[in-house]
Parts: sequence; structure tokens; C-alpha cells
Amino acid sequence: MLPNVVVGGGIVGLAVAKALQELDPDRSTVLVEKEPAVALHQSGHNSGVIHSGLYYTPGSLKARLVLQGSQELRDYCTEHGIPFDVSGKLVVATRPDDLIKLDNLLARGRQNAVPVRPASLDEVSEREPALRVLGALVVESTGRVDYRTVAAVLADEVLSRGGTIRCGEPVLSVTTTAGEVRVHTDKDVIVAHRVAVCAGLHSDRLARASGIDPGVRILPFRGEYSELVPARADLVRGLVYPVPDPELPFLGVHLTRGLDGVVHVGPNAVPALAREGYSWRAFSAQDMAETLTYGGTWHLARKYGRVGAHEVSRSLFGRSMLREAREMLPDLTAADLRPSMSGVRAQAVAQDGRLVDDFLFWRAGAVLHVLNAPSPAATACLPIGAHIAQELLTPAATG
Repeated sequence: MLPNVVVGGGIVGLAVAKALQELDPDRSTVLVEKEPAVALHQSGHNSGVIHSGLYYTPGSLKARLVLQGSQELRDYCTEHGIPFDVSGKLVVATRPDDLIKLDNLLARGRQNAVPVRPASLDEVSEREPALRVLGALVVESTGRVDYRTVAAVLADEVLSRGGTIRCGEPVLSVTTTAGEVRVHTDKDVIVAHRVAVCAGLHSDRLARASGIDPGVRILPFRGEYSELVPARADLVRGLVYPVPDPELPFLGVHLTRGLDGVVHVGPNAVPALAREGYSWRAFSAQDMAETLTYGGTWHLARKYGRVGAHEVSRSLFGRSMLREAREMLPDLTAADLRPSMSGVRAQAVAQDGRLVDDFLFWRAGAVLHVLNAPSPAATACLPIGAHIAQELLTPAATG
């Protein structure tokens, strides 16, 4: 009996493998990952927030799956003894024109069935004494977890159910010939029953190598964080977010205290010079050539050039991030911050420069490609995995 195959060992790929084992238990499952271990990219480089679903377009896959995923993830962590908490978060307005955006965000959150409410300034002071804001929302369902731990537990579960995880084996393409699906790696050809391609930063490239024009290109954006020095970590008690720009998929500079007590400040969002470019020193000629020859890149640059220049300046000189954080946290000084982690977001961009806002999947017979699954995909990983597995195993969806 041919196996079900998952390409990509991030948290979404692991959740898909788990769901395939549950829905098709008599068939073996093989997960193939190019890195020497799972969860080494987006799944292992993030702020560790369990998102609530506040920001997303009502009725979108993001809005539906993250609301479900937040509860399922908390249940999964409880079942498997994974440390987490539900601390809630504040979304704050620091300028008069932010108050209208805050009201709009409150309405959107209620449309999405998110438990969100206005907070008085007295409550803000009680929760976060160092903040100085004009208004705020409280989202009680937001939590914190280490997604690398979640991914490790998912991998152990896949293995305990008899699945196979093949690390250090890049997949080159997935082809279908005469009804036979073949996963071509740099070491082998795996003949498969069904294939889910969850390749993250390389999802569009693998789709094209497999003979599919996905209609989008992955453009990598690096998010760089600073962190508060330990002596000043008490400036922030929990999770504090600014009101986001509704025109952008990024949430702005926020303050997040992790389970380990480290307070991260950021991120910015700058174009990365490589798909796995975690610093300005990381450069890939192939990745940059694909970015610069894509028409959508230039449409995007024309639309967001000023915003992009600001983000690059913030990355290179740092003072801008400090200024933005000080709008919420006026006692913050440059001496309170030190460099911290960075992550790379795989953002799908359409030919016209439109940033793809929702999760995006492409079904081609017995193969399903995940073409856009940025944040909050980690929070929503379990229902995303079930959604993909159900779609993939539905015979009516095949050619």
C-alpha cells in the first residue's frame, strides 16, 4: 500500500502528518524534511504567541481556523504536558487617530467571535503600570507557548503512530505520471498515494518545479527583535500590541513577555536577501534574482516603498524601533535594549503586488500545495492540518 507523504517538517507539515494518520490509519505516513531536524525555520523563529483571531477578515480561513486552532492548541498542550499560559493581551492606542482604528478593531473582533472588550485606563495601569496610552482593548484568549516544543511533541506523536520522518533530504519536485505520484528527493523517489507539500519559504519554488504555476511568489520578510535587558524586564508584564495598520499584514512593534520571562520588542519587517536570510549578512544570488525579476515585487515596492524604507532604516539604525516602542513605553531607553532573535516570514505576493492575506492552498489531483501559511498558522496548525488532510483524502477532489 502506497504511503501518504508530507513534504516539509514545519509545524503545519507535522500537523498534516498527524491528521493523515488519524483519517487514514491503515496507510503509512512519511514526512520528508530538507533540514537535519524539524521546525528550524518559521515554526522555530517566532514570538511564541497563541493568537486569538482578532485581526483577520471575517469569514476568511484565517479567522475561522485560528479561532478553532487557539482552543485546540491549548487542549493539545494540556493533554501532552506542554507548558503554556493564557495571559491575555492589550491592544493599545497611543495617538488620537488610533482611537477610531481601535473601535474598528473591536467591531472586527466581535464579528470573529473573539472575546475582546474595551479596557479603562485604570485597568491598563493595573495590568501594565509602565504603559502610557489613550485607549486599549483586552483580548483575554491570547496566550503564550514555545512552538518548537509543540513541533517536537507532534513529531514524537507521528513517530509513535508508526510514521517515518526523513530529515536531511531535500525534495526537488512532485510529479504525477499516468496516475502515479512521485516525490523526487536528492536521494530517492518515493511513490505516494497522496502528497501534501508544506514547504514554507520554498513553497512556490517547489510548486513550479512540479509543473504548477501557483500565480504567486514567496517574498521573504525578516522580522528582527530586540529584547529588554534582564534588569529592565519588569517594564512589561505580559503582551502589548499597538493598533495595526489595516493595509499591512504585519502587526507593528509590540512588546511580548515570553514564558521564560524574556521581553521581546519588535519586530520590524524588512525584505530579506535570502529566503532563509536571518541577518543582512545572509545573501542568496538565486533568491534575489527570483525576487527582482518578479513583476509583483516592483508593484509591491511602488505601493509600499515609503513603508519599506522606514523598516529598513529601523533595521539598520535601530532608533526608529526604540521611538515606536517608546510611544507605548515612555520610560524605555536605548540602554534597556539588546539584539535578540530574528525570523523570516514567507509572504505570498500576487503578480499585481497584492499581499496574499489569507491561507492559500492549491489542489492538483493527489497533490495539495500549501502556498501561503504565515502567522497565525502556528496557532491554527491543528485545524489547518485537518483541513488539508480531509481535502487531500476526498476522492471527489481528485481528477
